[in-house]
Amino acid sequence: MTFSEQDRQQLAAIGLPPQDAERQIKLLSSGQAEIKLERPCRPGDGIIQLAQEQAARCQEMFDQAVAAGRLLRFVPASGAASRMFSPLRVAPETLEEFHGDDGQQATSEAIGNLNRFLDALPRFAFFADLEQALADDGHNLQQAMAARDLALIIRYLLEPCGLGYAQLPKGLLAFHATADGIRTPFIEHLAEAALLAGLDREVALHFTVSPEHLPLFKAQFAAWQETLESTYGCDFRVSYSVQKPATDTLALDPSGQPLRTASGQLVLRPGGHGALLENLNDLAGDIILIRNIDNVVPDQRKHINLEWTKRLVGYLLDVQQEQQALLKALHGQPNDPVVQERVLSFLNDRLQCAIPAAAPYQELLAWLDRPLRVCGMVPSSGEPGGGPFWIRDHRGRMSRQIVEGAQIDSSDPNQAAILKQSTHFNPVDMVCGVRDWQQRPYDLSRYVDQDAVIITCKDQDGQTVRVLERPGLWNGSMAGWHTLFVEIPPEAFNPVKTVFDLLRPAHQPG
Repeated sequence: MTFSEQDRQQLAAIGLPPQDAERQIKLLSSGQAEIKLERPCRPGDGIIQLAQEQAARCQEMFDQAVAAGRLLRFVPASGAASRMFSPLRVAPETLEEFHGDDGQQATSEAIGNLNRFLDALPRFAFFADLEQALADDGHNLQQAMAARDLALIIRYLLEPCGLGYAQLPKGLLAFHATADGIRTPFIEHLAEAALLAGLDREVALHFTVSPEHLPLFKAQFAAWQETLESTYGCDFRVSYSVQKPATDTLALDPSGQPLRTASGQLVLRPGGHGALLENLNDLAGDIILIRNIDNVVPDQRKHINLEWTKRLVGYLLDVQQEQQALLKALHGQPNDPVVQERVLSFLNDRLQCAIPAAAPYQELLAWLDRPLRVCGMVPSSGEPGGGPFWIRDHRGRMSRQIVEGAQIDSSDPNQAAILKQSTHFNPVDMVCGVRDWQQRPYDLSRYVDQDAVIITCKDQDGQTVRVLERPGLWNGSMAGWHTLFVEIPPEAFNPVKTVFDLLRPAHQPG
């Protein structure tokens, strides 16, 4: 692929090297490399079930890390809320049918969803804000509900004339009604991080947001900061970043050429959550806690999340302590057979890396000296998301990875069967150790499987185009890390994927 001088100027303006763009075109043309599943990770075979007697040790290690100020929470928070309201996005004729229905019988799934929404409307935390938005324009929400005028109600919920929820990030929506006010996921993350740290601590959080929404996040924090710091006895250190334009990706048109605008410019699209690896790398952190923005609960239900976060952190620190002690020993005594045997035992037994006994010093060092992550895994219950699997790479080596369904060749009966056998899924609740034995931040870009991209077809302006996502943040972007999976209870996972998830007990006052 040869780019024109105009193309090169466009790529240079966003910091995307031409060779990276050329590689993207090759990947789009050749298709993604499917992950080869060996078997699902299960308890006793890739998934660790922490024994109760380990809790005290984990707590001790966690307390030491908090006291040293080593923890930082990293929350991808740029995701739009539009999908959350898909059950309410219905055709105008469906709304007309609903308006004339007596509400006693659902004639379709869409009508059933609308009935459910109308019946439960007062239970949503955004009810009061919605009522006020309607009143500001001379409408009465109670009257609209009695008249079954969902066209009006949904318009004021989703569109800019009212709350504008369809245009906002999920992190800024009203999720929970609490004694101190209506809380969004953004505020709940702040509260949980404060409870995790304890009194008289500095609490560090980092949110990745869209540029257009950054002022809204800052304004919401400013409005809540005094209340939260007074309630939890802490000081917040909140930072933000946006996805870098240089992580955008190209697309192919139906003829296999780079997709362009009408004026001839290259079309560049956001590269997916894998693009956030650069944001994570820039933090140069130490112990980083990663959690999805919508997996939050009110304070009275946070105890399970707090307990298991402490266990995940403590377990990671216990493993990391041994890893770093062995790295120090290996650097100091590279030819000592006793040290090499201890390293081999750690890699093979605790990390299950399958390193040959005759591996030379440099190979042992390369395998041992990597970032470490401990990922919570929840028993499957039908929730969407990737899962933990043993995979075999092109060199025949086995490793534990988080794999998405889109990365698997579902037409292969063997791969489809392995996928069906999975017992756990990934809730995105992980703890990462990103410093080496000398406390220097790892360069996380060194551990990416660059081939683990996801290629999909999208409809754009009436034509089918091929688009590329960079290796996912917790998938290919962390493929070269040491990965440990720990089972956590289902009660620690309470995502909000649709508006109806807010009606679950975990998100209701209780």
